[in-house]
Amino acid sequence: MGLGKKHRRSAHIVWDWNGTLLHDIDAVIAATNAAFAELGHPSITLERYRELYCVPVPRFYERLMGRLPSAEEWEVMDEAFHRHYWRQAQHAGLADGAPELLAGLAEAGHTQSLCSLAPHDRLVPLLRTHGIDGHFVRIDGARGPTGGGKAEQMARHLLSLHGVRAERTVVIGDAVDDAMAAAHVGARAVLYTGGSHSRRSLETAGVPVVDTLAEAVEAAEKITA
Repeated sequence: MGLGKKHRRSAHIVWDWNGTLLHDIDAVIAATNAAFAELGHPSITLERYRELYCVPVPRFYERLMGRLPSAEEWEVMDEAFHRHYWRQAQHAGLADGAPELLAGLAEAGHTQSLCSLAPHDRLVPLLRTHGIDGHFVRIDGARGPTGGGKAEQMARHLLSLHGVRAERTVVIGDAVDDAMAAAHVGARAVLYTGGSHSRRSLETAGVPVVDTLAEAVEAAEKITA
C-alpha cells in the first residue's frame, strides 16, 4: 500500500519515543557517562552501551557491574542519569524524516499512537515542542517509578485504544523490549537500529530490523498486508 492512498484496513502504528522518533542516543551516552563519573564508574562507549543495554534498566546495570544494584544504589543511579539526561535531551532532535513519515501515515489512513517509558509529564510537552503531538490518537508515558518493563504498559495502552485490534497493530521501536511488549499483546513489531540496541542484539527478537524509519514503515505495511 502506498502512503498516498487511503486504506480502511491499514495497520495501527504504536511508536516508541526515545531512540526511535527522538534521536537522543548521543544525549543518552553523555548522560550515562556523566552519571557514571559522578558515581565512580568507568565510562562506556556507544558500541558497548548498545551491546549491553536492556530493560528493566537495573538489569543493564547488572551487566555492567556484575551484580544487581541494591535498591539504594538504583535510586541514586536513576536520579543521576535522569538529571543529566534531561539537561542533554533539550538539544536532541527528531530522527531523520520523522515528521514527514508521521504526516504521511496519517494521510494514508493509518492511526498512530505513542507508548514510551519516558515520564508522561515530560513527554507530552516535548511532543508539542516538536509539533507532532497531533498525529497520535493516544500518548502514554510512564506515570509511576522508572526502571520497569514495557509489556504491562503496552497492554494498558492497547486496551485504551478503542477499535484497535492487536493483530492489526505494529510497534515500531529501537529495543528488543519493544518487540517483547508487542508479542505480549499479540501485535507485530519492527525494530530500528538508530537507538539503544546493536543490530546483532535486535536480530535476536526475530522481527524485521531496519536502519531507517522509512524502512520501518514499509516493513510494517508488508507484515500487515
